[in-house]
Amino acid sequence: MPFATDIRAMPRPGFLNNPMPPAPVHLHRPIRAGSFMPELQAAPWRYHLAHDREDSLLLWLTKGQGRIMVNGVLRGVSMHHAIWLPAGTLFSVELQPGSQALYAQVPPQPGTHQPANAVILPIRDGRAQAELTAEIDAMQRELHARQPMMQDALEARATLLGIWLQRQITAGAAESRPAGAAQRLAQRFARDLSQHFRSPRTIAAYADALDVTATHLTRVCRRCCGKTAADLLSERRLHAARVALQSPKPPLKDVAASLGFSSAAYFTRFVQAHTGQSPSALRKSARA
Repeated sequence: MPFATDIRAMPRPGFLNNPMPPAPVHLHRPIRAGSFMPELQAAPWRYHLAHDREDSLLLWLTKGQGRIMVNGVLRGVSMHHAIWLPAGTLFSVELQPGSQALYAQVPPQPGTHQPANAVILPIRDGRAQAELTAEIDAMQRELHARQPMMQDALEARATLLGIWLQRQITAGAAESRPAGAAQRLAQRFARDLSQHFRSPRTIAAYADALDVTATHLTRVCRRCCGKTAADLLSERRLHAARVALQSPKPPLKDVAASLGFSSAAYFTRFVQAHTGQSPSALRKSARA
């Protein structure tokens, strides 16, 4: 699918309107950092499908280009873009072959300097570019070294990443185009989707809660991100299903019920239609 070119407006800094409150802090949740491309290539569905996460994610694109959907709005990104996605942000990422990127995945840290809202930062200053690369590299070295107090060191590095982000936002690096009515509606839908995708709620019910028709909601989503509202709902459910199927438990009927499916058979048809494999086959391949 070509890059979207009809997205004429984007929100102000903090513009991407984090769709749900950050997840509670879990002490000693793993912090991860390093090269993003092996992470992406190992399981592309983890990033290609629209989803939200308990942890916050920082992507630093150092070569190439791609596209990212954040809270229902799709846009292109290129070299030297930093993308901050707080916990609970609905997003998906696709990068072109040959691209290179770094990433850091950190638990939410309320009361620290982590930005509360998603933000995209084109970094033009060479010193700032070097600082971010060095900080993520230092986190990766810490993870590999496995020295005493590693977790404390990683948490300190995560705090420094938050400070770096806040400094760039203060310096005016954040894109600051205002959101139009279509983007605002797409963002509201993204928030509701993140909160309720496990329920059997239909697109008509989502639209009704937003005081619009299902047809209008579908049109707006297609305009803002190239996918319909139903596409986004299916992707979010499929992502959650595939994550659950990475483990030998729980039983398929429980996975189906947790995602709002009325029966295990309906869930199986859904997964088969979107992946070409049954849930059992996906679970077996994950174990292998």
